[in-house]
This record gives sequence, C-alpha cells and structure tokens, in this order.
Amino acid sequence: MRNQRYFKFLSLALLSVPVLFAGCTPSVATPLPTTQPTLSIEYQNTEYGFSFSLPVSWKGYSIITDTWRGYNNGNSEITVEQGPIISIRHPLWTSENPYQDIPIMVFTLAQWNSLQQGNYSVSAGGIYTELGRNAKYVFALYSRYNVAVLPGMEEVKTIIEGNPLHTP
Repeated sequence: MRNQRYFKFLSLALLSVPVLFAGCTPSVATPLPTTQPTLSIEYQNTEYGFSFSLPVSWKGYSIITDTWRGYNNGNSEITVEQGPIISIRHPLWTSENPYQDIPIMVFTLAQWNSLQQGNYSVSAGGIYTELGRNAKYVFALYSRYNVAVLPGMEEVKTIIEGNPLHTP
C-alpha cells in the first residue's frame, strides 16, 4: 500500500513537470548589440573639429559654404573680421521650393571674444546662440537665421533645441 501511494505521488509529480514548464523555452546566450540602432545621421566636419546630429529624414543633405563678415560698428562698409558659415541643407531643398538651412557660423576664439565685447557686428539681429566650442573655434547660430519663414523652420528649431553639435 505504501508503494502504491509512493507510485501515485511520483506519477503525479512527473505528470506535473511539463505543466510547470509549459511555455518556457531553453535559454541561449545571445550577445547584446555593441551599439544602439542609429536614430540619426552625423555630419562630420574634420576641418573645424565638430559633428552635427541630424534626423534620418535629412539623409542626402548637402553642405553649402559661405562667409560671414564682421563690420566696423561705425561704418558698415568696412569689414574688420570674417569667417565661414557652414550651412547644412535639407535634401528636399530646391530653388523653386527652398527649405530651411541650418547655418553654423564658425568663429575663432579671439573673434568670438571680440564680438562679445561689441568690437564689431555681424548682423542686424546681433544675438548669437553658441552651439558649442572646441579648443580653437566657437560654433554659433545668429538669431535671424530663420527670418524668411521657410518650410522646415519648426523642424530646424527642434533639431537645434536637441543640442546636436558635438566637439571632441
């Protein structure tokens, strides 16, 4: 009788094992990805030492270079300083339907300090947002970059608010 109870108990226990493990699958060690999936693309500028994160919708962007000019405060016809403007242009931009650019002004540290002291002016707006800096340069956006009210203006504003400029 004792053996019968033991046998019933053992049978029930063995029949319960598959129920306990139903839905379980063997675990196999899977290596974790070493990098997160890229949710943005990077513009790299090796000449001035910065990178700029853009949404994937900007894939196919182009770079337009121009020059900013700093004028003598007493005479707007006399250029006292100048430097590059690197504009990142959205791939949807066409001459018939322009799209808002992201114009990055590049200043040497000395130019930036001089501008902050009011020694010259670059634009009528006169307010510049520092996007970042490295050991040699300050990267800035002037306040009136979006005065034309172009398509993509809100998107560019959102990009800028995300602190997209990176320096080593």
